[in-house]
Amino acid sequence: MDTKKRILDEALTLFSEKGYANVFVGDIADRVGIKAPSLYKHYKNKRAIFDAIIDEMNQRFAEQAKSMNINGTDAQKDSEIYKNMSEEKLLALGRQFFLYYLHDDYNKRFRKMLTIEQFNSKDLADIYSKLYVDDPLAYQSMLLGMVAQAGMLHTDNVNIMTLHFYAPIYFLLTMCDRDPEREPEALKTLDEHIKQFNRLYGRTK
Repeated sequence: MDTKKRILDEALTLFSEKGYANVFVGDIADRVGIKAPSLYKHYKNKRAIFDAIIDEMNQRFAEQAKSMNINGTDAQKDSEIYKNMSEEKLLALGRQFFLYYLHDDYNKRFRKMLTIEQFNSKDLADIYSKLYVDDPLAYQSMLLGMVAQAGMLHTDNVNIMTLHFYAPIYFLLTMCDRDPEREPEALKTLDEHIKQFNRLYGRTK
């Protein structure tokens, strides 16, 4: 691992252990095994490191989505895939995404840090909401809305339908963050949730 990657990795570990506000550039440099002036050759300040961690997470997500043969951010493209997906494949896709978010080391540590810091920093609370609430809801609302327009889902309120889909998944994710031993239970519940969602909204595929 090169020095820039090591800086991100060690910084993320420190942020998840101590909280973003309680970590200083010198702490990160010490953990990496370099002097602070050397760290500044790679990142101009702590916020630049934080932003680079988000960029790294986005890149990891894009690679994961590609491996699953979806876009992950373009709802229009993914709606065409969803329309032609069997329930069996949809269940497998749901599990893959859930396990990715649960076990991807970057996501796991970053989510832990934001869970702590959301009560101390409005800026980090806003980032938490964007990454784990607003962006997923916006993407899924657009995707499910286009599937509904095609007549494969039936609802009078796409936003509420999206909440019905996403909120239980987010709940199960945070439950497993707190209690990893409940993962098998969560996966079983996830499967039943997706099946019931399809029944409730009349998915025809």
